[in-house]
Amino acid sequence: MERTLELTCELIRRQSVTPDDAGCQALMMERLRAIGFACTPLRFGEVDNFWAVRGISGPLLVFAGHTDVVPTGPETGWDSPPFEPTLRDGLVYGRGAADMKGSLAAMVVACEDFVAAHPNHVGRIGFLITADEEGPAHNGTVKVIDYLQQQGEHIDWCLVGEPSSSAALGDVVRNGRRGSLGATLNVRGIQGHIAYPQLADNPIHRVLPALHALTCQVWDEGNTFFPATSLQISNISSGTGATNVIPGDLQVQFNFRFSTEVTASDLMRRTEALLQAHRLDYSLDWHLSGEPFLTPAGSLVDAVVATIHAVTGLNTELSTAGGTSDGRFIAPTGAQVAELGPINATIHKRNECVLVEDLPRLARLYHGVMERLLL
Repeated sequence: MERTLELTCELIRRQSVTPDDAGCQALMMERLRAIGFACTPLRFGEVDNFWAVRGISGPLLVFAGHTDVVPTGPETGWDSPPFEPTLRDGLVYGRGAADMKGSLAAMVVACEDFVAAHPNHVGRIGFLITADEEGPAHNGTVKVIDYLQQQGEHIDWCLVGEPSSSAALGDVVRNGRRGSLGATLNVRGIQGHIAYPQLADNPIHRVLPALHALTCQVWDEGNTFFPATSLQISNISSGTGATNVIPGDLQVQFNFRFSTEVTASDLMRRTEALLQAHRLDYSLDWHLSGEPFLTPAGSLVDAVVATIHAVTGLNTELSTAGGTSDGRFIAPTGAQVAELGPINATIHKRNECVLVEDLPRLARLYHGVMERLLL
């Protein structure tokens, strides 16, 4: 069996549902130590992470990723057991195949080949791996970054193995991500009998005009790299379940995905001003998951784009679309960050899979980026 596929399958067999690493990191560290990496396990709370580095001085290229996967859902909905890698019709099926155990395997194999060919390479190679990306992300990459800063480490370039590709390996690379700002709005009214509305204050009626105004607001126009900021309401809850009771309170959850044209504080301020204008009795709890970041054309992006063209013949698209990634914790340190991984069509779905032929090709892409930056 081809080495990248073999390692992918070994990782899939480990049932590493967040925050359980299930031995994936130990397997990776064993392979990395064998080629001269110094590995440091880092456990924060219930989360296993590790930092590994090879080389003594010079610029630092880091491979970042996560060993944790999302739950499978009912296994009866899968055509084969989700933690038993299954080869079928040129694909390998299993939870994490695309997100992102295939990428992790390709990173390790790429480094094995690169070190064998260039044992005295310029600069340093690092691995920043967590088991807390699919979960709350409180004890994962963000804590490892804190640790590295305390150690005086500075990342120059970072390749994140998130499944960035759309229709073919390498057709899309993420060179940034939108910010994510969530909010929980609690609106207070007065509960009462539905036949006596004059004795109550219905928070549902009060909040509807404000929600309409929020969803119609133009927050910005976006820019060359980012679409316009958007707001989406995800949950509304109110009422006692009875049909003859006016509720006394209401909760709304909504989220901004925002560009670099606005800041989180701008969005908070404008939202609060709008709610106050509608004379609501409310409280608002904010949660900032990450600021937007962008890595423009430069040494990392240029190396990635050139490597993809050399290996696949594709002219890749640079994109900031999609959800958040752990790149949001790495980019603020000043690192250039790009996300390159397999096709994302099946991630988080039943029957998650990746093309078998894409696994060694992805390793060649990672290898090519190293050659362009570290030789």
